Amino acid sequence: MITTIAHRLGMGMFSVAVLFGVAGNLACQRDLARAARGDASPTPEVRRVKTTPVTRTQVEHVVTALGTLAPLEQATLRVKVPGRLQSIPVDLGTTVRPGQLVAQIEPDDYRLRVQQAAAALAQARARLGLPAEGSSDRVDPEQTGLVRQARAVLEQAQVERDRFQALLDQGIISRSQFDAADAAYKVALSRYQDALEEINNRLGILAQRRSELAIAQQQLDDTAVLAPFGGVVQERLGNIGEFLAAGSPVATILKLNPLRLRVEIPEREAYQIKPNQKVRVTVEGSDKAYTGIVKRLSPALLEQNRILIIEAEVSHDGSLKPGSFARAEIVTNDRETAVTVSPRAIVTFAGIDKVLTIRDGKALERPVTLGRRTAEWVEIVKGVQVGDEVILDPGNLQTGHPVVIAD
Repeated sequence: MITTIAHRLGMGMFSVAVLFGVAGNLACQRDLARAARGDASPTPEVRRVKTTPVTRTQVEHVVTALGTLAPLEQATLRVKVPGRLQSIPVDLGTTVRPGQLVAQIEPDDYRLRVQQAAAALAQARARLGLPAEGSSDRVDPEQTGLVRQARAVLEQAQVERDRFQALLDQGIISRSQFDAADAAYKVALSRYQDALEEINNRLGILAQRRSELAIAQQQLDDTAVLAPFGGVVQERLGNIGEFLAAGSPVATILKLNPLRLRVEIPEREAYQIKPNQKVRVTVEGSDKAYTGIVKRLSPALLEQNRILIIEAEVSHDGSLKPGSFARAEIVTNDRETAVTVSPRAIVTFAGIDKVLTIRDGKALERPVTLGRRTAEWVEIVKGVQVGDEVILDPGNLQTGHPVVIAD
């Protein structure tokens, strides 16, 4: 094209050469300008990095399951005797100690019954010749006045009968006289037996009065409703001045520490669970982990869904609440080992996990398969081996980027 232009302009071959030189200079100038604008790729800067070795760590084998927290003990307290509610010194959220007063029925009527039963007992003791006050009701019937009198009459009648028997044998008295003495003896013997039976009857009445006093005292004691264990009041169910029938509820108490964790374990993992295994528990809304112990196992799997019901007891600082949905990790083996690295060495992009190693002074990306994870380590199931050095905090490093290990 330039030659054609040269002929048209009437130029010679020398002029054509000059045109080619000018065109070459223009091309070089364009290349230099492009380089000045940064169109050419510069050599990447060497990155200083820190590395950490892939190690084998002793880890725990756990069975993960979901469950629900429940109070260790829960009781709805009810009055045992009818009456008007005199006081109820607890309310929602009140902390109670074992034996603390929860509700009080008016005790006056029951106190009068105790006094009445005590008076009847004193009367029964007096009829046996015992002091009105005393805890021992032991009586020797032969030492009572009634029996001693009957025995004295019997002994006198026996003496008379024996004397009349001797006189009859000698022919001094008639048969009718002896028969009268014999009849008197038999009457005295019968009265002696009646005296013994009367004393035994009085002993029975004494025992009955003693039981009546104990019942009256128990009813008086039952006017006070006491906490059977330490816990927290979940609900108050009675009001002062209200007349309550026997069995009416007054409050519900929960024992909150430790809590009972109820968990369902699938059949494939059920045979790994044993009593006294450690359990780690977390709940929604909290990052804190709580420790518990497996305490109870169901003796059989449920036929409907082939699961095993277990219960663990979880101690806590008061922050856990019954009814919470919990995630449990049951440690079935704490002597297992695994290949692990620091969590700082893991990079995740587009759902792919990888670590970066160094080869010939350059970074090298290596996809890995992850397993269990804690705050201190991440298990590597596949991708690297024990002893490999991986880069910590690789950021945006990619394969081929030159790196140097920092001191």
